[in-house]
Amino acid sequence: MSLTIKIAQISTLDNVGGAAKVAWNLHNAYRQKGCESWMIVGKKTTDDPNVVEINNFIYSPTWAKSWAKAGNLLLPFVGKIRGAGRLKNIFTNMIGQPRRWLGNKLGIEDFYFPGSPHLLDFLPQQPDILQCHNLHGGYFDLRALPRLSRQIPVVLTLHDAWMLSGHCAHSFDCDRWKIGCGQCPDISIYHGIRRDATAYNWKRKQRIHSQSRVYVVTPSQWLMDKVEKSILQPAIIKSKVIPNGVDLSIFHPIDKKKARGEIGLPLDANVLLFAANGIRNSIWRDFQTMRKAVAMVADQIQNQRILFVALGEDAPPEQIGQAEVRFIPHQPSSIVARYYQAADLYLHAAKADTFPNVVIEALACGTPVVATAVGGIPEQIKGLKIADCRLRLADLNRYGIDEATGVLVSPGDVEAMATGIVALLRDDSLRRQISKNAAHDAHERFDLNRHVDEYLNWYYQIIASHKAVNREM
Repeated sequence: MSLTIKIAQISTLDNVGGAAKVAWNLHNAYRQKGCESWMIVGKKTTDDPNVVEINNFIYSPTWAKSWAKAGNLLLPFVGKIRGAGRLKNIFTNMIGQPRRWLGNKLGIEDFYFPGSPHLLDFLPQQPDILQCHNLHGGYFDLRALPRLSRQIPVVLTLHDAWMLSGHCAHSFDCDRWKIGCGQCPDISIYHGIRRDATAYNWKRKQRIHSQSRVYVVTPSQWLMDKVEKSILQPAIIKSKVIPNGVDLSIFHPIDKKKARGEIGLPLDANVLLFAANGIRNSIWRDFQTMRKAVAMVADQIQNQRILFVALGEDAPPEQIGQAEVRFIPHQPSSIVARYYQAADLYLHAAKADTFPNVVIEALACGTPVVATAVGGIPEQIKGLKIADCRLRLADLNRYGIDEATGVLVSPGDVEAMATGIVALLRDDSLRRQISKNAAHDAHERFDLNRHVDEYLNWYYQIIASHKAVNREM
């Protein structure tokens, strides 16, 4: 259904990172469906004229502007003269914005971005709906949310749990976000704070949410279940689970030999793939579990070459036992698709994850996935029930050969991940069937067109309801 509506999206960036990529794909798809679409971002990385960057500086008070300008005079000397960078920071922050500077020292989340209440002024037309993606990342004042939600229907597309907590995007095993945070077990988790002001931050968000009226979308039921137990729940008019989608014109199966030839991967190797930004140091990913599992696989599959491709970081190659680890820096989507298409299996060990795009991209390319069953990942993968397998692996995998798209394992379970990998590598006919299932299931459930249509159909209802309420007032 093509709807001629005007949509504005708010995002940290326009085309870098998982959440921003979802927003960018929607932005382009909305226009292809005949809608007017704009993105309002903290930092613009493309030359798209319908992407505008928030200008917080023009709405800053004169005092802050003056000291920021004074600090900028020191820029040519930063890194050349000792102390120039520190002096610039003193001018810009300590003197120019003392309350903000003190708040950061005390662990109070930084909401001082004065352009936020004026977001709609950056656009050439008033949109019909405002879709917000990650509102953290140092560019948006959450205190503007109540005012914006009174002006226009606001949809929050949540990609993590930051809106529910006192500072963190994912809380791992901590449930204190349900009762008010405080006594935080780890204030360094993204977004890290200097002191434990999580109880204050939580109460401030609770107050903001209580004054807002929003629609909420999550890509997984796992995250929606958390939302329904959180401080955000009273603000919700309606909510909906809409799984992320991928562009099947880019992410689809092709001949494996052809794909390997195009990107220079060996034809005689078992190729295992993992993709993420900052692979080895990500607090959400578990590279060490994958690394150990690959070494175990190499020991079990003798006389066969094992190549583990880590896509998303530039580093020298490594040798782990009989397996080679090859690091590949970030690539454009068309090249990333070739790596999925060239791989025998995609691996995804995570400590926390909402609904990783990389998993559904791999599935769409017909690449079976072996992944940890955390967050929304079990909603993406139909785990293969492996005969004569250990109980802890069998409990997570319930699908037969005709439906399964991969294997699920418990977090941090190296042996289970290795077992899943070996089971698929040793049986070519099984792997081909799982590959076929994966591509079919992705086509049915994770097509970007379906994803966009679900949003647009819901937006049509939201806008109609909003207009009806305004007519009655």
